Amino acid sequence: MSAAVTAVPGVTAEEVAELYVTLARVRRWLTRLGPGDPAPIGPSGVSALAEVVRHGPVRLSDLAARERIAPATLSRVVAGLVEHGHLGRSADPDDARAALLSATAAGRQLVSGLRSQRVDDLAARLRRLSDEDRTALLAAAPALARLVASDG
Repeated sequence: MSAAVTAVPGVTAEEVAELYVTLARVRRWLTRLGPGDPAPIGPSGVSALAEVVRHGPVRLSDLAARERIAPATLSRVVAGLVEHGHLGRSADPDDARAALLSATAAGRQLVSGLRSQRVDDLAARLRRLSDEDRTALLAAAPALARLVASDG
C-alpha cells in the first residue's frame, strides 16, 4: 500500500483495501439485482436514464459530468436510449448549439419498474440480516453517499 493510504487517520491500509474490495463486490451485486439486462440499454444506460429522470432535462455534457463518463462514451449510450424510446432530445433554449435530454414516459416507466424490483430485492436481502447489521448498513448510507459525491 502507498503512504497516502496509510495516512487515513485511525485506518490501516489493510482496512482501506478491504473496504475497496467490498465496495467493488457490492457494486457488481447491485447491478445483478432485479431483472436481467433491461431492454438492450445495459447498466450505463440505466444509470444515465435514472439520472435524467431524477433531475429533469439536462445537457449531455452535464449528464456526462454527473455520471463521470466521457462525453463521447455517454453519447453512444444516449443514442441507444433515444433509439429505444427512453430519452428524447430537444433544443436548449439557452444555447442553440446544445440539446437537452429528457426522459420519455417509457423511460420513466422503465426506471420506476427497475427501481421497484431492485428495491424489493434489496429489502428481501436486508430482512435476512441481523438487526445490528441492518442498522449499521442504513447508518453508513449517508457517509457512502458523501464518499461517491466527492470529487477526489
